[in-house]
Amino acid sequence: MKELSIKHFFDLCRQRFVLSIVTDPGSMDKKIIEPHIHRPGLALSGFFDRFPYQRIQLLGETEINYLQTLQDDILYDRLNEMMSMNIPCFMVSKGLSVPSQMEFIANEKNVPIIVSRLATEKLYWQLSRFMRDYFAPEQSLHGTLVEVFGVGILLAGRSGIGKSECALELVERKHRLITDDIVKLKLQEDKLYGMATKDIGHFMEIRGVGIIDVERMFGIEAIRKECKIDIQVELMPWRENMDYERIGLTNQHTELLGINIPTIYLPISPGKNVSVIIEVIAMNHILKTYGYDGAEAMQRKLAEEMQQKTRMRTISGNLQEN
Repeated sequence: MKELSIKHFFDLCRQRFVLSIVTDPGSMDKKIIEPHIHRPGLALSGFFDRFPYQRIQLLGETEINYLQTLQDDILYDRLNEMMSMNIPCFMVSKGLSVPSQMEFIANEKNVPIIVSRLATEKLYWQLSRFMRDYFAPEQSLHGTLVEVFGVGILLAGRSGIGKSECALELVERKHRLITDDIVKLKLQEDKLYGMATKDIGHFMEIRGVGIIDVERMFGIEAIRKECKIDIQVELMPWRENMDYERIGLTNQHTELLGINIPTIYLPISPGKNVSVIIEVIAMNHILKTYGYDGAEAMQRKLAEEMQQKTRMRTISGNLQEN
């Protein structure tokens, strides 16, 4: 199970969310294990049934004002019971000050209180987005990821099949490279994104040449940090006895992180212009996105032509009988 320590979270988001720590820094060793954010209005009123204590607890102006209206003994009992549930941390928006009793109990229970200067709504949405991205399911696989006409294409296949060379030619044709050799997949809002495993630049290994820097060689317009994966193209050696798709009516998919990605098995042979075929695959995908399928259109036209010929033969037969 993925987790995030409060200290690491604080270091990552300190400038982004304008954060400061109110309680003892020693309490920042606690772990966040859920990506969701909770506003504990009911819990502060004393209702703890189904209280999601394992989430970050966000306090805005309404919650802080409510705490300030409580009598000292009630405030102590509520907060003491709440912080006995192993809460990862409290987040307070707008730079608001928390009651002194809350700070005392938090230090006693080892629960960090972090204050942000962002408005409550802005903090909620930005924090939710950060947590979703951090806790998103991930997977790494061998391949090359390129963006062709805005379509994310994952080139797969055995080592040495020509993925990098194909990507290089696509970059030379003004398309963009995301990463070569190892692709990190990330699931975000039911969409699959690909990126490099490490942010060390856009380098590519070309067999017989060595390592090249795509960004320096082709310019900033030739690269991207990440993109949505729309299609997987599996490069495979041409074999005479293999039955390859020739019409395009059969749709095949590969499951990656629970998402079905359309997959094309592309046989390659010496002299075959693979980069142009990849461009055609991207343009065909765009047409399908807009509701046009060339294979289905041809099938309809053939069916209409056959129906028309059948009608003509029927009419001709009737005329001969008469």
